[in-house]
Amino acid sequence: MGQSILAFLDAPPSSDTLTTYDREHMKLYMRLLDAERDGADWREAVHILFGLDPYRDPTRCRSIHNAHLARAHWMTEHGYRELVRESQQKPSS
Repeated sequence: MGQSILAFLDAPPSSDTLTTYDREHMKLYMRLLDAERDGADWREAVHILFGLDPYRDPTRCRSIHNAHLARAHWMTEHGYRELVRESQQKPSS
């Protein structure tokens, strides 16, 4: 496949502001939201996006999936505002 999987925690850090982890995992969050929108099974998503075997450790895998998906939803509802503010503060080239 040739695709490297970014290192991840079992659950993203909980914060009311964007974290370094959020910034590093933005693409993962977007892919989780896409998978949810497309109706993908969580087992398929966790296997493809995290490189985990959901049949070997289903409880941990489900927890990892749900925690990251919840943070992805937080990003779409709250975290994006911080990104917008930052982009408005940067001087145009």
